[in-house]
Amino acid sequence: MTPNMLLAQFSTLDFIAVLTILTAWALTTHLIENPPKNRPSVSRLMAFYRQEWMVHYVAREVRVFDAQIMGNLRQSTAFFASSSMIAIGGLVALIGNTDQIAGVTKDLTQTAEPASVLELKLVLVLLFIGNAFLKFVWSHRLFGYCSVLMAAVPNDAKDPTALSRAKKAGTINITASRSFNRGIRAIYFGLAAAAWILGPVMLLLGVLVTVVVLGRREFASQSRAALLQEPR
Repeated sequence: MTPNMLLAQFSTLDFIAVLTILTAWALTTHLIENPPKNRPSVSRLMAFYRQEWMVHYVAREVRVFDAQIMGNLRQSTAFFASSSMIAIGGLVALIGNTDQIAGVTKDLTQTAEPASVLELKLVLVLLFIGNAFLKFVWSHRLFGYCSVLMAAVPNDAKDPTALSRAKKAGTINITASRSFNRGIRAIYFGLAAAAWILGPVMLLLGVLVTVVVLGRREFASQSRAALLQEPR
């Protein structure tokens, strides 16, 4: 099947749905990472506390607790990177054998689609999961860089290099968390993209649910309210 013949299998609503999910993915990321000053996102608030962590780290004589936190952060990124790799392998295998999923789709939608159409729909999911894998791997590496910078911070808080190195570690820590959060969002949108198998309307509904969930967690969650509270 030629590319033109393949594209002809999709309706205008299919193209609108795909454009919608890609646009929503980009705009959601931009809004979360660049929120209005009067309404910061959870990610922006946590970036502040990550930098504060490194500032107080300078004056901490025993730094075992900090090392444990970094170890946990790296384990989290490694877990999600491994999970994404498994998901990629499963999707690649599924793309090569769409018979089973074609049967499920036919039962749910009462329409039969060519294998090439289902394969292309799965490719969209694969792109999101592949992006997530790359983000997690880079986040894991950045947390490693942060660990090295933290180890290079002198134990003497009065050392002129201590605070500057700690702030560098904080900047790398924030960058690593940004990549990790982007990977998580890619998984969210990858799950939404999987709804395309059931049709463009379900894809649009999946995008709507994903945007609402992400928006609530970043701008209207209890965790955000807790972060905004200051001691009296």
